[in-house]
Amino acid sequence: MTKSLQQPKMALRRLLQLRGVNSLCHCTRPHGLIDMIFRSHSKMQIRAMSFKTEDIGQFLQSMFTTPDLGSGATENKCKRFCSYYRTLQDTQNKMAFLGQLSQQYSIDQDAVLQGAHTLASSQDRGEAQVIKSMERLRSAMTPRYQTLFQQIGRIEGGVKFLVDMRADLLGCIGGSTLTSELDTVNFYALNRLLRELLTLWFAVGFLELQRVTWTSPCDIVQKISDYEAVHPIRSWTDLKQRVGAYRRCYTFTHHSMPREPVVVLHTALTSEISSNIHSIIHNPRFRANTPESESTSTQQNRNPSAFDEEEDPSQITTAVFYSITSTQKGLQGVELGNYLIKSVVRQLQSEFPHLSQFSSLSPIPGFRDWLVRQINSQLQRSDIGEEDSGKPLLSQSEIQSLKNVRQSQNASALETFKRFVQSNQWLARQDTVEAVKGALLRLCARYLYLEKRRGLAFNPVANFHLTNGAVLWRINFLADTSIRGLNQSCGLMVNYRYYLSDTKSNSQNYLLHHTIPASPTVLELLRSELSPSPAQNGDR
Repeated sequence: MTKSLQQPKMALRRLLQLRGVNSLCHCTRPHGLIDMIFRSHSKMQIRAMSFKTEDIGQFLQSMFTTPDLGSGATENKCKRFCSYYRTLQDTQNKMAFLGQLSQQYSIDQDAVLQGAHTLASSQDRGEAQVIKSMERLRSAMTPRYQTLFQQIGRIEGGVKFLVDMRADLLGCIGGSTLTSELDTVNFYALNRLLRELLTLWFAVGFLELQRVTWTSPCDIVQKISDYEAVHPIRSWTDLKQRVGAYRRCYTFTHHSMPREPVVVLHTALTSEISSNIHSIIHNPRFRANTPESESTSTQQNRNPSAFDEEEDPSQITTAVFYSITSTQKGLQGVELGNYLIKSVVRQLQSEFPHLSQFSSLSPIPGFRDWLVRQINSQLQRSDIGEEDSGKPLLSQSEIQSLKNVRQSQNASALETFKRFVQSNQWLARQDTVEAVKGALLRLCARYLYLEKRRGLAFNPVANFHLTNGAVLWRINFLADTSIRGLNQSCGLMVNYRYYLSDTKSNSQNYLLHHTIPASPTVLELLRSELSPSPAQNGDR
């Protein structure tokens, strides 16, 4: 008997006892009747699941062979499709459903071949005939499920259903559960079509910009808390601060998904570009990154009235975008964040005409993992006596600094660096903090500026902001010393600054010529990286 059935089993036993039929529970053996009931229930569940899997093909066939006799019949058919799919709670059944849908109701290959043949033979029959043949071929190349999805998108809740179904589809693709090349091709084709439809339906003209405040509807405020993925919200006090004074929380919503934030952007209104997430998260009002500001933050957190502070517009010169979250997995690949940032900039400029600086304060997910891989690779090459043809990870001065703080005299500087990075032990002492600071900042600049995939920034957050036209402006040390921040990026964060007059040209140069705009501060970190490689230093 599975654990999930224990509670209802005990409840049934108690009910039988209260009704004076306890003796029946022991009629053949202890708990015999109850065990028999729940065994039967389990078998019924298994049979139902098997039947549902076998019935998928018949159901889909009925959906695609039933003629559309008016809008009412079409709407009922779409509702049946949605209802049936929602009953498929098991992942394997959903995968079977999507597999049959993508394979059996995609493009009719015979019709495409016939259309191509007709088009080829129509070349000598005039331009009008060629155009007609091309139109028939185009129609033949339209997957059958495309028409169904377009119809589903017109019914109430239909767009949200397709978003959720695509989330399931992405789970199947990302889960590496596809067993054949044909399945992979069919699943990718289905995903591509859904993405194209959703991209059209979620165009910026159909989205509504909304500001969320503490007085917004409770369900909306709760969703802001639930969806926050960059810097998790810990309490109601934390949530109230993030939608309160000197803060702005904006969302995009879609008319087909009412009261459902599609993408969320948190912004801090400050007097300078912040270099530390704690100065934003823990301060109801932004202040400089000084010990005095931390003390002020603690006092304000103890004083609830601090959250109701009146804003002084004269103190606001900067907007810092410190968290952007796409809430719907099914909208992956549909560009929304870029439009939200642009819309928020316009909104803030309208509210604060003197606002002059716009920047992100962004995490650097994947930096620590990348750094550990680089260290391991260099250690392995050193162990086998292979020369490193690339840039060494550590400079001579960094090596010496690490040697001064290593705990074992037998450990190399690189091994010491690896232990610090993996264990976060360098935070415990000021001398180790200073010893790793230079190397971490420089290597992070290398990661963000030089590491690329197909010519574009390897880091996804960097690629997002650079595509939007931002500048790689500043890398910040000890910017996020939470466990999450240390494990992601050794506590580093980065500012991507938006110079509004240059965003268009920056974006074009990045996308066309793969040029990353960077500030002199960042380029200074990379001075040794961009110069000719020095002689090998001989230390690991």
